Amino acid sequence: MSNATPPESPLRVAERVRNIRISATKLMPMLAAKVGGCVSLGQGVPSFRTPDHIVEAVCRALRDDPTAGRYSLQPGMPALREAIAADILARKGARFDPETEIGVTVGAMEALVMIMLTVVERGDEVIIPSPGYASHAEQVLMAEGVPVHVPLRAADWGLDVDAVRAAVTPRTRAIIVCSPGNPTGGVYDDADVRALCDLALERDLVLIVDDTYDYMVYGEAPGTPRFSPVSQPELRRHVITVNSFSKKYALTGWRVGYVAADAAWMAELLKVHDATAVCAPTVSQHAALAALTGPQDCVDAMRTALTVRRDLTCRRLDALAPHFTYVPPRGAFYAMARYTFTDADSMTVARRMLEEARVITVPGGSFGPTGERHLRLSFGMDEAELTEAFDRIQHWVAAL
Repeated sequence: MSNATPPESPLRVAERVRNIRISATKLMPMLAAKVGGCVSLGQGVPSFRTPDHIVEAVCRALRDDPTAGRYSLQPGMPALREAIAADILARKGARFDPETEIGVTVGAMEALVMIMLTVVERGDEVIIPSPGYASHAEQVLMAEGVPVHVPLRAADWGLDVDAVRAAVTPRTRAIIVCSPGNPTGGVYDDADVRALCDLALERDLVLIVDDTYDYMVYGEAPGTPRFSPVSQPELRRHVITVNSFSKKYALTGWRVGYVAADAAWMAELLKVHDATAVCAPTVSQHAALAALTGPQDCVDAMRTALTVRRDLTCRRLDALAPHFTYVPPRGAFYAMARYTFTDADSMTVARRMLEEARVITVPGGSFGPTGERHLRLSFGMDEAELTEAFDRIQHWVAAL
């Protein structure tokens, strides 16, 4: 009998997993760790620390509440769901029953996966305005659906409603609405969102509204009303919305968000939640409750700081002309910089900048075909790191 080790059998990986990939946003920092000495314009993580009053509230809960380290109710702590419903009513003018129409999730990411697995059947098409958040497309693929990338308006990264309408087919099931947008920083005009709502009613489509950055619109006073599909009663069963506490309250590592939907949808969504997460981390729910019910001056301070960082980013991109062009971001904390010095694909350029300038960016092609020939730059980090990153890019392009 031979003592040779038999060859390993190839893994039989499910097609739904073979069809998806780790996002370039997560990949680039992993590559940077091997390079060393890099500064980041990559992953969208604001530099702010979790506000003190949130940390203190969590510490109190851990000391005084014996249930703080246990599972919460499956859809989330009742007090948090009530606070979320009150916040949506105050900011969006929409009423959701906290008992049956709010679900607390492991970040907005879990909420989005819940929606895709509940709404999308195999072969269903989901329209994604492009460039769009990379994980939206991967989540559609994981649900065995077909992502359909429809270009945004290049002049302002606004919604092209005519192009969306032209992309609708008998297989179209849903449209993703993300405004302010990641990766573009674009903000959809109210009239265009209203037209999208009309289209959803006309063609019996679901609008998946990702409101992660709805608090961050430049040039508008906080609380300025913007049209939201969730505020329209006739769209009650056509809209499912998600939001996150991660960016607004500097809680990225706490992993807590929520989904809001008509009770009929919520009953189905929570089946997926139960099978995947059971409940969001209870300690993180205490953090979210403190964030919503506590003072909001921390959010105002972060908005002010991000506005300064946006202006710095725009000045530095202006100085990089003609090597880069860009659309000034109207919201969130991202800019899509189009490079003009090479015809190489965006991953090649991003890796060159990483290895030669030691600056992390995210290749625009990872956000859909319209993102190619761009690099996404996040200006969430502090001004010193922003300045260092742009200084390195300036020296790098000067040597090209």
